[in-house]
Amino acid sequence: MVSLDSPITIVRPHLIEFGVGTAGRLGKWASEKCYRRTLVISDAFNATRVDVLALKGEVTVFADVTPEPDITNLDKVLAAANAADAQLVVGFGGGSAMDLAKLAAVLAGSSQTLHEVVGPNKVNGPRRVALAQVPTTSGTGSEAGIRALVTDPKTMAKLAVESMHMLADIAVVDPALTFSVPARTTAATGVDAMAHCVEAFTNRKAHPMIDLYAIEGTRLVGKYLARAVKDGSDAEARAGLSLASLYGGFCLGPVNTAGGHALAYPLGTRWHVAHGAANALIFPHVLAFNTPAVPEKTRAVMDALGRRTSDEIASVFHAAYSFCAELGIEMKLSGLGVPESDLDAMAEDAFAIRRLLDNNPRDLSRADIRSIYEAAF
Repeated sequence: MVSLDSPITIVRPHLIEFGVGTAGRLGKWASEKCYRRTLVISDAFNATRVDVLALKGEVTVFADVTPEPDITNLDKVLAAANAADAQLVVGFGGGSAMDLAKLAAVLAGSSQTLHEVVGPNKVNGPRRVALAQVPTTSGTGSEAGIRALVTDPKTMAKLAVESMHMLADIAVVDPALTFSVPARTTAATGVDAMAHCVEAFTNRKAHPMIDLYAIEGTRLVGKYLARAVKDGSDAEARAGLSLASLYGGFCLGPVNTAGGHALAYPLGTRWHVAHGAANALIFPHVLAFNTPAVPEKTRAVMDALGRRTSDEIASVFHAAYSFCAELGIEMKLSGLGVPESDLDAMAEDAFAIRRLLDNNPRDLSRADIRSIYEAAF
């Protein structure tokens, strides 16, 4: 773990509009900036409510964002971006839409290809267009970050691009946009937001400046997630989760996630399990595994969730598992259609994600990962 005097860089969008009913502030901001051509990158559902953003001028909507987007989906987005010649790119949706918006903002009209910018700090700047992010779920925190992920269908691996040039000029976080999210999705994305916070809090790179956001984001999920699952129109609960997701996004830039996300990714790339659902299923297993390495921080996490445990791995696992299961989340790989015959290949894929596994507070071997998948099966 790093110490208080360790250097750290904190990044966040230049302007953040937060609160119920704030979506229309994007249009006001864009008009003040004199942006007349806008490309909105969205999924089919959110494309039907672009008007809530109150954008003026020529608005082009790309409505074909897919869950866990791959290179083919990105190519379609870039074609739309080049055709629109937009001054402003807007990510309007979940993490998939916002990640594709980041990549469109830096790659459209650029001589660089996706593969040339994979990794940290490889994007040539400055960015030619403005970037706005408007989340419609409370999970990824992508609106606050500088990373974007797409899947390479040939290797079934996530390609991660990290660049300050992908930081949004404005993020508009309107909890009202999440009121229509179904209970099951609310539960899974809420645990994803919590996982960002918890994995940053217990990370080898954990820093006191980020711990503040991480533990508060965890507390907000513990307080509000069950309420939002029970009543999707509960404005206070939805706002609490939107804030938790935003705080999770603050954690991702300087610290990032760890073993939990590494083990969750193969579920999405190989079996198209939604990112939130994959993280929720894996969360209690990795939290419990890490307990011996970070007992005090694990105890703080469970206290924030309102669950009292001992420092025993089994105690932490059962408490974290019950927190997720009581939300109605599917907690078995077999229940998500993952075949047992694929566990070895999944373990190989996860073990290769060193950018995350190297952050984990306790070393995860291939055998450890395989054992977790077996227990989760």
